[in-house]
Amino acid sequence: MKKIIILTVLVLATSLTGMAQKFAFVDSEYIRNNIPAFTAAQQQLDKLSEGWEQEVADGYAAVEQMYKDYQAEVVLLTQDQKRKREEAIIAREKEVKDLQNAYFGMEGELFKKREEMVKPIQDEILRAIKEISVEGSYAVIFDTSAGSNILFANPRYDLSDQVLQKLGYKN
Repeated sequence: MKKIIILTVLVLATSLTGMAQKFAFVDSEYIRNNIPAFTAAQQQLDKLSEGWEQEVADGYAAVEQMYKDYQAEVVLLTQDQKRKREEAIIAREKEVKDLQNAYFGMEGELFKKREEMVKPIQDEILRAIKEISVEGSYAVIFDTSAGSNILFANPRYDLSDQVLQKLGYKN
């Protein structure tokens, strides 16, 4: 009988220990904003993006002007001239769309630059979070940035500054 009671107590103790998991959270946006290399990379990406946006906008403005010129002269053009102008407008618009896709598409230059400049920093942050998780025996570490569904988190469990320290940055 004593063996059954001891076994039951051990099972209950093991179950309760398993339920008492440690949880914490970080604010990845806060962490990124406190890493100068990330801020510099983001500014450089923003600058590139603005230049490319202007180039694409200029291209669309040129297409719009071509169309307005065509509309103004359409009554004076022969069928062959109309066809050629329409094809030129369509071709130019396609060029601009292709340019836009080359810069901002899924495999575009902005995506590649972001991968090149920002991903190593994000990987370093993730590595630090994983190390802290292992060192502190955390079962789960949540991210409270960018629209998460955490309604309340006690600041006592915020490991963001600890992650920054692990990465060698002081807040």
